[in-house]
Amino acid sequence: MKHLRTALFLSFIPASSLMADAIERDDALKLPQTLITGNRQVEARSDSSSANTVFTRADIDRLQPTSLSDLLGRVPGVQVARSGGRGALPGIYIRGTKSAQSLVLVDGQRMANATSADSNLQYLNIDQIERVEVLRGSRSVIYGSDAIGGVIQIFTRRGAHQAPQLRLHSATGSYGSSQNSVGVSGGDAQTRFNLSGALEETAGINRTTVSYPVDNDHDAYRNKSVSLNLNHSLSDTLEVGISAIKSTGKTELDAMFGQQGYSDFDISSVGSFIDAQLSERWNSRLELGHSENREKTRDKLSPALYSFNTYRDALNWQNTLTLDDQNSLMLGVDTYEDRVRSSTDFEQDSRWNRAAFVQHRFEGEYFSTELGLRHDKNQQFGSNNTWSGSLTVPLNVDNDVLLSYSEGFRAPTFNDLYYPQFGNPSLKPEHSKSYELQWRSQLSDTSRLETSLYRTDIRDAIVADADWIQQNIGSARITGFESALHQEWFGWQSSLGIAIIDPRDRDTGKTLSRRARRTLSLDLDRQFDRVGVGASWQAVSSSYNDEANQQPIGGYGLLGLRGNWQASSEVRLEVKVDNLLDKTFTRALYGYEGQYYGYREERRSLQLGVTWTPPL
Repeated sequence: MKHLRTALFLSFIPASSLMADAIERDDALKLPQTLITGNRQVEARSDSSSANTVFTRADIDRLQPTSLSDLLGRVPGVQVARSGGRGALPGIYIRGTKSAQSLVLVDGQRMANATSADSNLQYLNIDQIERVEVLRGSRSVIYGSDAIGGVIQIFTRRGAHQAPQLRLHSATGSYGSSQNSVGVSGGDAQTRFNLSGALEETAGINRTTVSYPVDNDHDAYRNKSVSLNLNHSLSDTLEVGISAIKSTGKTELDAMFGQQGYSDFDISSVGSFIDAQLSERWNSRLELGHSENREKTRDKLSPALYSFNTYRDALNWQNTLTLDDQNSLMLGVDTYEDRVRSSTDFEQDSRWNRAAFVQHRFEGEYFSTELGLRHDKNQQFGSNNTWSGSLTVPLNVDNDVLLSYSEGFRAPTFNDLYYPQFGNPSLKPEHSKSYELQWRSQLSDTSRLETSLYRTDIRDAIVADADWIQQNIGSARITGFESALHQEWFGWQSSLGIAIIDPRDRDTGKTLSRRARRTLSLDLDRQFDRVGVGASWQAVSSSYNDEANQQPIGGYGLLGLRGNWQASSEVRLEVKVDNLLDKTFTRALYGYEGQYYGYREERRSLQLGVTWTPPL
């Protein structure tokens, strides 16, 4: 009831008036109707100008996703294309943009690899995640480069105002898979903490069909991870905290030219913050972060070793000023530096980016507006200016219409610029313009509908030419429709997401690679006292593996079932079956002797799990 009252409170007040004492940030992370990523501060989801989706820890426990990729596939407008099995690199496409054009944050820190722009979402353990927020549409004014398609932010587990509590989880399933974790969390009025460790393993599947003899094996995956969150209130107006996450392990690969490859990875991030309520109308938050992405690729058949290590230091200082009951101002500076240490020689191995941004917000009775401007200065590419604006008109108490425009840019990665034989140091940044119309409707007390029509134009798109050399030769126009319906009826809870997109290369008229034109996701759940049941249906239409549209990928539909039993106050049992109908499907192709074949994905799989929370 406490969380419900807080959510109702948030839904009726403007975000610009939210103070640190209105609701604590950690408390907001547990609520479904709050949002942090939109403007880097706590606000009601309904006050954000961005189309957004939120998964709380309660949602994750109910849906029982095996990985973060499984969870993201439920978001309308988000597609996940994996190259086979667990631990494989996923392609994340938000509103038809490619992975490098969407920003991934973990506890506020950028996680993308500076050489390839891969987000490494496959290495994050789902049991260590408290919350996932997904923004669809450009947020470059707030976040700068890489946020053309949208932003995905993962918050790791938080403590609560309670006595220390132990949490043990163990699950085992098909393909020799297991997930085990242990954590302790708690806190009081001043201090909250969470410390957890996890181990995930799988014997894997044979990802390829026709290939080199050494590829005819199962590709195993092993991941050890640890996460820490610690927050302390020095006073009613001053809070400090630190968060850290680290994942290490090994994933086996199907490499080119018959190598028996595998990759050793070491991904880590540390962030700290100081949050001060300097006055009734002025909140200031300073965040410092350091992240590392280290990966070594080896071949069991040779002594060759290829290493790609990237390091990032970041600082963000944001100030929120409540000017009056209707106007607020957000001002900030944002800076980070990337460094590369690799076995591959790069012409340049470091660069910095510095930025300042300002955003004004007006909350009126008949309309609301948001206007933002950002200036970036990049060490290699000079100055870039981006701006955004939105208009919200409430038709009545239950219906809002939003119009928005936003610009974005993306600086080329080190691989784009300097990778031997394929890089191009003459590349320019990509630029985008996005237009969007949203309708948000509270159809009833238990039903909410959110729809979006949008168009994104990208110029100077970085595309590999016929010789696989990166060039600014592309331009794209992506138009789309999204709809999300959340409803409760007769005790059942349902979530339906539909997306239709037309992602085209404007120069050739071809469909952009690995983008399905139509996707659907449906989740249906009900809790019967101590027993819960649920089902999922995901449908993906056909697509193309290549920009020339010569390599088709078939569509598919997947059905999953799940259940849970709260055996006691301390013990919870879970069971789920993925791909119940045992469908064969693929989301990416690979080449072998001039022909293309589909990477295998897991067929029908079963997983049993137990969670034990004994008192300390």
